[in-house]
Amino acid sequence: MDTGFSIGHKKALNLRHKKNMKNNQKNTLSRIALLGLVSFMLTNSPALAEPNHRTAYFAGGCFWCTETDFEKIDGVSEVISGFMGGEKANPSYIDVASGRTQHRETVKVVFDPARVSYQQLLSAFWRMHDPSDATGSFVDRGRQYSSAIYYVDAEQRRLAEGGAKALDASGKFDTPIATSIEPASEFYVAEAYHQDYYLKSPLKYKYYRYRSGRDQFIEAMWAGDNTVYQSTQ
Repeated sequence: MDTGFSIGHKKALNLRHKKNMKNNQKNTLSRIALLGLVSFMLTNSPALAEPNHRTAYFAGGCFWCTETDFEKIDGVSEVISGFMGGEKANPSYIDVASGRTQHRETVKVVFDPARVSYQQLLSAFWRMHDPSDATGSFVDRGRQYSSAIYYVDAEQRRLAEGGAKALDASGKFDTPIATSIEPASEFYVAEAYHQDYYLKSPLKYKYYRYRSGRDQFIEAMWAGDNTVYQSTQ
C-alpha cells in the first residue's frame, strides 16, 4: 500500500470538498439575494408582475377605508395599505401614527387601464373623502391622515392637477381643495393586520367607519353628482 499516495489523495479530496462547500454557500447566498431583489421589484413595480397593469398612489385618510373603496372598482386588481411621503425608512404604523415621520397613510392601487382609467380612479378618489380638509380626515387628525395624490408619471400629474383645479373652480366645497399632489416616492407596506382590515375585523371596521362620519359626508356631498371634474387647459 502506498501510504504517501493515500494521505495525499485524502488531502486533495478534503480540499476539493471544502472548495465545493464554499461554492455552494456562495451560490445559495446569490440565490437568496436574487430572490430578495425579485421580490422587491415585484412589490414596487407591479407592471413587472402584471405587464398590462399600472400603479397609482392615493392618500385619503384612514387606509382601511380607501383600500375598501378602491377594491370595489372593476378593473382594480390589488390595493395595498402602506405609507408614503415621509423621511423615515421602513416605518411602522405606530411611527406614522405619531405624526413624526411625515408619512401619510397611503394605498397602492394596481389597475388594468383597459378596464378602468386613471381619470376614473381620480373621480372615485375625490368622492371617497373630504379633499378640502387640510389638517386630516374626519375623526383622524394630522398630516398622516391628510389628502394627497402621488403621481408616477407626467400624465398622472397632469390629470391630478387638472382634476383638483376643476373641482376647486366648481365651488363645490366651501374651502379650497387641499389635496397635495406630489411625485411618488418609496412606498412602505403596512403591517399584515392592516391589509384587508374590513375582512379581518368587519365589526370593528364598520363601527369605526360609521363613527368617523365618512359615509354621511360622502352621501351629503356627492349624492347625484356624476360630474367628471377635469380641467381642459
